[in-house]
Amino acid sequence: MSIAVVDYNAGNLRSVETALKHLRAEFFITSDPDKILKADKLIFPGVGEARAAMKVLHETNLDQAITDYYKSGRPFLGICLGSQIILDSSEESRTACLGLIPGVARRFPRQAGYKVPHMGWNQVLHNGSHYLFKGIPDAASFYFVHSYYPDPYEQKARITDTEYMIKFCSTLSVNNLTAVQFHPEKSGKYGLKLLQNFLAARGI
Repeated sequence: MSIAVVDYNAGNLRSVETALKHLRAEFFITSDPDKILKADKLIFPGVGEARAAMKVLHETNLDQAITDYYKSGRPFLGICLGSQIILDSSEESRTACLGLIPGVARRFPRQAGYKVPHMGWNQVLHNGSHYLFKGIPDAASFYFVHSYYPDPYEQKARITDTEYMIKFCSTLSVNNLTAVQFHPEKSGKYGLKLLQNFLAARGI
């Protein structure tokens, strides 16, 4: 089994690489669209700014490769920025995104007593029905660093919620694509369990 981790100059590649090595996964990091299209599974990590990331994706044809991969039906995991630029657009620099899942990445509102970015450990609320959260208790804590959050238009796409000044979607899923706003690769045993569940998936 081959697992491609997308390198588009915005990914949190080192920590993702460390976590996958710990799980003894067979993976490779690539910015080659052809290699992505041949992979059995795809991980799309991200740390950075939406417009800059989309610019790189357009210039390297990775946008089309990622879209074609999604349409193939193979397992696809997005992380952090990778949960935002799979949507139609982002409020960050008013950026048009990949449009794989209908929705918008929204900025946290200004509110007294809260800092943006939302940074640190926070609970992820789920009902246990999604395969990624098998063996992970409801309200387990994961590590977040973000100023924007995914807001899918369809309620059924919302898999988990997290509260930070508002209740926001922290995991979204449509068909073979699941994306998390938090960083499983930095989230201890439950983050590793989530990645292990993804690696074990045979099909969606």
